[in-house]
Amino acid sequence: MEAAANCSLRVKRLLLDPKFEGYKLSLEPLACYQLGLDSAVAEVKLRDDQYTLDHMRAFGMYNYLHLDSWYQDNVYYVDQLGRVMNSSVTLDTALRKPREVFRLPTDLTACDNRLCASIHFSSSTWVTISDGTGSLYLIKTGKRGDAASEKWEIMFNEELGSPFVIVHSVSFVKSDVHSVAGLLLRVEKDELDAEGSGFHVSLEWVTITEIDKEDNQRYEIFKRRVLQGKSVPHYAAIEPGGDGVMIVSYKPFRFMQDEENQLEKKEDGKIADKKRDPVYYWHQTEDDLTVTIHLPQDLTKDDIQVQFSPDQIIVALKSQPPLVEGKLCSSVDHESCTWIIRDNSLEISLIKKEEGPMWPELVVGDTRGEFIMDSSQCSAVAERLMHLTSEEMNPNPDKENPPCNAQELEECDIFLEDSTSLCRFDGNTLKITHVVNLGSNQYLFSAVVDPKEMPCFCLRHDIDALLWQPRSDQPDNMWEHIATFNALGYVQASKQDKKFTACPPNCSYAAICECLRRVFIYRQPTPLSTVLYNRKEGRQVGQVAKQLVATLEASDPILGFQATNERLFVLTTKSLFLIKVNTEN
Repeated sequence: MEAAANCSLRVKRLLLDPKFEGYKLSLEPLACYQLGLDSAVAEVKLRDDQYTLDHMRAFGMYNYLHLDSWYQDNVYYVDQLGRVMNSSVTLDTALRKPREVFRLPTDLTACDNRLCASIHFSSSTWVTISDGTGSLYLIKTGKRGDAASEKWEIMFNEELGSPFVIVHSVSFVKSDVHSVAGLLLRVEKDELDAEGSGFHVSLEWVTITEIDKEDNQRYEIFKRRVLQGKSVPHYAAIEPGGDGVMIVSYKPFRFMQDEENQLEKKEDGKIADKKRDPVYYWHQTEDDLTVTIHLPQDLTKDDIQVQFSPDQIIVALKSQPPLVEGKLCSSVDHESCTWIIRDNSLEISLIKKEEGPMWPELVVGDTRGEFIMDSSQCSAVAERLMHLTSEEMNPNPDKENPPCNAQELEECDIFLEDSTSLCRFDGNTLKITHVVNLGSNQYLFSAVVDPKEMPCFCLRHDIDALLWQPRSDQPDNMWEHIATFNALGYVQASKQDKKFTACPPNCSYAAICECLRRVFIYRQPTPLSTVLYNRKEGRQVGQVAKQLVATLEASDPILGFQATNERLFVLTTKSLFLIKVNTEN
């Protein structure tokens, strides 16, 4: 099996600003408009049995406001009557009264274990909707925003099991056949997880395909695949052509082709691992290696075959598969290598061609052996690592190798998910093809810059926040650095009450929304129309980055938050707010 490629994210240094001086608090007023809702938003609060952090991330922090990236300044939400409501901007600042564009056929209040209804705009004319009870709807809308051509028509509707929310969906055409693929997120009870939270996270990748192109256009499920993991993904999206999936998560995901068989294999594997002893034992010095293999009774040297070459070794018993076979980790002096039978064991002595370096393994890729480290080697390793640990926090600060001091980290630099990874799964092989270990590059938020491309994701790099655009058609450079939000990585860490973070397609600002009332806006540096000098240094300042704060006249918690190039939309239980951020395109 071909191994996944370990990749890295390539930062464009031209998009970094090493001379960034910080945000200047601006007191300029922000135009804010409020629109009352006829019916409250269909908020679904967590039940008593939804108590884990994964439940909170997946459903408790859900964004109930949906932005139509294909038609800017159009937002949607689902109200308590099961209506999909649309509101758009008219006359630059005025919000049009929400209008009903679709009504869910099911009674939302009749389902006790329902989740929040979710919407995703797959294309300019297709929408996927979940009612939160387990039903998936595929809707053909026509050209949205145009009353003459807009008509929401159900093309597919099916019950798909336990309730879910839609994470992402795409519409694509292959071989003249139209399909829509969606990712459905569930947090499910896991009876086999006795030591963890008792739940696992599943991402179901559903592909719905057109099956009749005559007068009666119908759609049916073409393929269902399930990815399973132990943490809610920060980011999950399908490639534009439906060929793969990209996931950013704290814990790994894998495809479940046959869950029962997988579980049986897993249990069998555990038992086999417990019973299986190493085939051989080996230890080394700077000059040589010694390999020991326990032999069956009554074997003679004629029953043993040992072959040496500078880079290869083969050890086999008569009429049996080789016990040791493969490429050595490094070269040996094969003419000086020897073997001997002693106390029912075969001892092989290998002389290193290059003295000094220690080998990490005997045979490349062979895990059947066990390395034995002698006491002197253990002592040497312990001595080399001694400077990294100490009973005291910093016993000798002038020492050449001082110990690591966690107190040097600021609180905003510490977060638990230091093993987060970005993976690309192939839709045909169901294998991981690309992996990026994000390490300390904390995930911050996602945003749609181009609706025809995959959503971008924003990661913290040092104090900045860098926006990355996935490019599935460029395997050698699959993630492109397209924008930088100066110092946002540092700034957002201080917002303990933050709930949502967003940015517009033109990346002219970033905005952080708290759970109640306050919205912080960070405009990126822009040229000044007037001459401004730095008071301390006396030099002229060419551009300034501004921080603005908007306070909403509402006491209800914020349920949704979306950003466009000129405006911010904020949704509470009973109101929709519009904040004018930029006054020019």
